[in-house]
Amino acid sequence: MNDSTTDAPARGPAEHAVRDQIIAAAYKCFARYGYAKTTVADLANEIGFSKAYIYRFFESKQAIGEEICGSRLEQIVAETRAAIEQGNSATDRLRRMFKSLTTRSVDLFFHDRKIYDITAHSAAEQWGSSQAYKNTLRHILAEIIKSGRESGEFERKTPLDETCRAILYAMMPFVDPLHLERNLDLLPDAPQEVTSLILRSLAP
Repeated sequence: MNDSTTDAPARGPAEHAVRDQIIAAAYKCFARYGYAKTTVADLANEIGFSKAYIYRFFESKQAIGEEICGSRLEQIVAETRAAIEQGNSATDRLRRMFKSLTTRSVDLFFHDRKIYDITAHSAAEQWGSSQAYKNTLRHILAEIIKSGRESGEFERKTPLDETCRAILYAMMPFVDPLHLERNLDLLPDAPQEVTSLILRSLAP
């Protein structure tokens, strides 16, 4: 048997409990001091673990940040999906998607600023959590565009992937944490006007 297996963290519920404890402590530290100013040593002191023990569960501070960032972005996606499901047409669903994403992102900026900073850091450095978020938004958007084409609401000539990319380019200033802060003074009118412009471009 390979002796290196003795250094691996315990499996099962105990491992998950420790991981959750580390993430909870990291959330508090990041929210209090910010991601950049928090070290793994700070986390270790917060929960009474050694740095070496934390590294058994997470290979780096970024890995912990990924967990927190990914969880928050997944929450935004879940709330956006719920809003979209209330739409009665593809046009309505697209409006709801853009409005929900903007609203949830602004809420994060104003009410949980330190965590917002992690998501902006994730976007700037292209963490896996940020890339997964953008891919999910692209998938959701493609579903809406397809349904609009099937119902006759949207044009069908432009390739689907090109259409989705262009719409996401237009949406990013208001839904991407990296860019939103620079465009807060354009809210709430700009996202609504951009959505209307997008919908006019989609008309058959």
